[in-house]
Amino acid sequence: MGDALSKISEKLRLFIESQQVFFVATAPSGSGGHVNCSPKGDSQTLKILDESTLAYLDITGSGSETIAHLKENGRIVIMWCSFGEKPMIVRVHGKGRVHLLGEADFESHLTPFAPRLGTRAVIEVSVERVSSSCGFGVPIMETVKERPDMTDWCKKKGEEKLVDYRRRKNAKSIDGLDSFSI
Repeated sequence: MGDALSKISEKLRLFIESQQVFFVATAPSGSGGHVNCSPKGDSQTLKILDESTLAYLDITGSGSETIAHLKENGRIVIMWCSFGEKPMIVRVHGKGRVHLLGEADFESHLTPFAPRLGTRAVIEVSVERVSSSCGFGVPIMETVKERPDMTDWCKKKGEEKLVDYRRRKNAKSIDGLDSFSI
């Protein structure tokens, strides 16, 4: 049914690159705090850099849990599941690093990506474990189109108001962990 690997195989790379949505899960250290799972759309925001590294653009949003959790402990899992005819689920477990907008290394980590308004960080993941499973329980669904809402929201706000939004809404996680400080 499934495999567990230490690197992203060519077969799994092709699967990952063909998916329209992925899910990111993180958690704070210890037994308290909230586990976070975020859906991410727009397949152009994630790049497999090599068999042991991937990165994705973190776009300004209502929360900043992933950034806070990664800054605290680095643990992350990313999941893709096929909603097409051929079922499969792939999970990549690893250690994540946050490259925040405004930091010295931020621009260098943007190079694999097309410009995207609202980008507040690049999340880089060092792969530790890759697993696949059947996906038989995932429904078959069609992608109608990418939503323009996030891009429209960012355009309407403009860069200056996005900076202010991140300062007001993204500085801390829901558990009070530091996320974004510029």
